[in-house]
Amino acid sequence: MIFQSAQFVEAPLEEVWSFFSDESNLERLTPAWLSFRVLDKSTPEMCVGTRINYALKIRGIAVKWQSEINTWEPPHRFVDEQVKGPYARWHHTHAFEARDQGTLISDQVDYALPFGWIGSLGNWFVKRDVQKIFDHRRQIIQELFSR
Repeated sequence: MIFQSAQFVEAPLEEVWSFFSDESNLERLTPAWLSFRVLDKSTPEMCVGTRINYALKIRGIAVKWQSEINTWEPPHRFVDEQVKGPYARWHHTHAFEARDQGTLISDQVDYALPFGWIGSLGNWFVKRDVQKIFDHRRQIIQELFSR
């Protein structure tokens, strides 16, 4: 499955990049119902190879998640990929482009559920949850970067 989202904010590219490249801000962007927490990261600064560990709850079930940064192109793009976690695949591209008086923020998530065709039966629920998570993010981002 592929999920895409884009949002324009009236803030300079450098400010937006600075916010999104700090993993601690993920907690601010994530809905409370996920009980999301950043546990630690493997390097002092984000870079290719940085691994980040999280704890969250998916539909009430406690889950550990580890992602690795496999692309790091400041201030325009980074990609994180799930190394350990609930998905068979989770590849999230974050892109940032200076436009007019602000920044266009784009996300593309390529994901797959585990357990082959049996797991794919849950796609409807996951698609709906991912949409709700990004709707929440959109609202918080608008509040944070509104001028």
